[in-house]
Amino acid sequence: MIHPDTEVRFISTEKGYGVVATKLIPKGTITWVQDDLDQVFTREKAANLNPYSKKYLDTYSFTNKNGEMVLCWDNGKFVNHSFKPSCFSTPYDFEIAIRDIHPGEELTDDYGYLNVEKPFEVIDEDTDRKIVYPDDILNFHQEWDALIRENAPKVLEVGQPLSELIAPETWDEFVNAIHNPNKMRSILECYYQRDLAVKNAS
Repeated sequence: MIHPDTEVRFISTEKGYGVVATKLIPKGTITWVQDDLDQVFTREKAANLNPYSKKYLDTYSFTNKNGEMVLCWDNGKFVNHSFKPSCFSTPYDFEIAIRDIHPGEELTDDYGYLNVEKPFEVIDEDTDRKIVYPDDILNFHQEWDALIRENAPKVLEVGQPLSELIAPETWDEFVNAIHNPNKMRSILECYYQRDLAVKNAS
């Protein structure tokens, strides 16, 4: 579920639609949680969908560490990519704001940790990275882990309307990791090893 203080708006001709804040979303706010209404498709099930449904799933879903395709039931599926994201995923199946997101500003993700199927070019943001690659998480997980550890303490300092959607055991583990950063799980856990999956299947 996406944060309630958001809505879908037309961003630009290049981007199309995206998710923007309708109120200030402070740094550290949980902006999205995978919940029970999100649909999870095995790769076999996804492959057997009719072409129209398969195209929609390919466009709006992300791939989790098990190779399953996750389709958000709400506006979460409209969150756009940025190499300068306002939100960041954690290996606990929720995302947090890594800076204050002001009304009218986009909620964005770095698609590099979403297990994209193939490389794709994105809008130039004057960053060193110009293309999202399937193995970005292998190359940047240490940098991203440090970013999560840096911002995690803020989660305990701001209101969290989505916290009730997080399983108590997951929340307890995350809070314990905030107080003991060496126990924070790595975002590398989110990586789907396609080559290994293909090898095992054969």
